[in-house]
Amino acid sequence: MNTVDNDPKPPPVGGVLWSLAGDIRMLLTLPAALTMQVAHPAVGAGVDEHSVFRTDPWGRGERSLTSLQLWVYGGEGAAAEGRRLRRLHKTIQGTDAHGRKYHALTPAYYAWVHATGFPVFRHAQQYLGRPFTEAQERQLYAEWLQVGRVLGIHDRDMPQSVEEFWPYYRKVLDNECEATVVVRELLAPDQPVPAPDRGPRWLRLLLRAAWPWLCPRFTRVRRFLSIGLMPPDAREALGLEWTDAQERRLRRFGRVVRAVVPALPERLRFMPLACRARRAARG
Repeated sequence: MNTVDNDPKPPPVGGVLWSLAGDIRMLLTLPAALTMQVAHPAVGAGVDEHSVFRTDPWGRGERSLTSLQLWVYGGEGAAAEGRRLRRLHKTIQGTDAHGRKYHALTPAYYAWVHATGFPVFRHAQQYLGRPFTEAQERQLYAEWLQVGRVLGIHDRDMPQSVEEFWPYYRKVLDNECEATVVVRELLAPDQPVPAPDRGPRWLRLLLRAAWPWLCPRFTRVRRFLSIGLMPPDAREALGLEWTDAQERRLRRFGRVVRAVVPALPERLRFMPLACRARRAARG
């Protein structure tokens, strides 16, 4: 039996995720999704104890972003990336802050990490793009389920329709999620972050020199986008304040993003892997 022939396929070319996942605006949504993921005590404990997000945040971010792009644009390599991630998570286990044992591949925990992407994409689209129609929202959810299959998530572990998703999502928010240690750390406006170590040498040197000035501004912007692009019910579950003034500022920011990004050429609007896949699909 040919493994590749029987692997779950990535979402379709030309689908909702085909245009969404590789767009540079998606970068702005990642902090909100990550914060919601680590709000689950088991996930937060796994990241707290096993991740390098404190010592190598830029490398971790780059690897995570590459992985996400492969799920959508990786073709036959998508399922291979899903298998790699499951192998990577096999050894991640321990005890959470409430004394409960966890394993990263426990279906409920692994599914929650994946599930957070849908409400964040949906909410952020209201600011950064055009709000989804009902048909687009349903298609997005169906494609996100397909990505879940690529990652090895069984259908029995994820709600199979939008109607089933929202009760599940709110139940996890109400009964499981909390402002974990990692949530508080990610949202701290004064949390030190190492200077970026990616890119050309001249850029790294420049950023290193300017980082004492840039870092506190970076962490404040990260906090603003993390909370602002997080669905309101998730904010409420975590006890995060969001004022009317902040909402107005986010809407102004969104208007600028919506005006600028669509006007960019494809090579600047889409991330490299997505850009190459889109060109290849056009032949």
